[in-house]
Amino acid sequence: MLAPVTLEGQHVRLEPLSQAHLDGLCVIGMDPSLWAYMLVHVTNRDEMAAYIDAAQGPTQLAFAVIHKASGRVAGCTRYLNYEPAHKRIEIGSTWYGLEFQRTAVNTECKYLLIGYGFETLGMNRVELKTDQRNERSQKAMLRVGAKQEGTLRRHMIVPGFVRDTVYFSVIAEEWPEVKADLEIKLRDGNIPAAPAV
Repeated sequence: MLAPVTLEGQHVRLEPLSQAHLDGLCVIGMDPSLWAYMLVHVTNRDEMAAYIDAAQGPTQLAFAVIHKASGRVAGCTRYLNYEPAHKRIEIGSTWYGLEFQRTAVNTECKYLLIGYGFETLGMNRVELKTDQRNERSQKAMLRVGAKQEGTLRRHMIVPGFVRDTVYFSVIAEEWPEVKADLEIKLRDGNIPAAPAV
């Protein structure tokens, strides 16, 4: 089971998601475009509260993303499908309010989460996946250093659609180079040209 943890960088703080974040998530999380490729659609406060509750479980750990400069909730992200026996974990269910997209927020979130996965949890593999239709997400995954592996056809049923899923990963041997590249991006203010993954 994943133990709750807070991860902090220069731009963001990732803290365990709870109902205490409900108001902040509701402020930024009601735009329909945020949910276009997600497994669920959130359209009101009650659905957001249910989303938070559903994010709890033994093989996942959900985080509220706090934008440090403003103190506001910027979005949320999760560790999913934690498989300690096989030393792999997934990062997913990530979304950010529109004003926090195309900023350093996603880059630093991935830096913190991938780093914790390898350096603290001792994973061999950190994986990400996205809807094949979501080209912006795919570009963002490549940008943070993940390698595209392939597509699982007709992999998931999402609201109104049967989804093909594109898989990406970073493996432990790649992390030092990926880490160095992300540190350069964060240091130089080289922010993403694509929204969050």
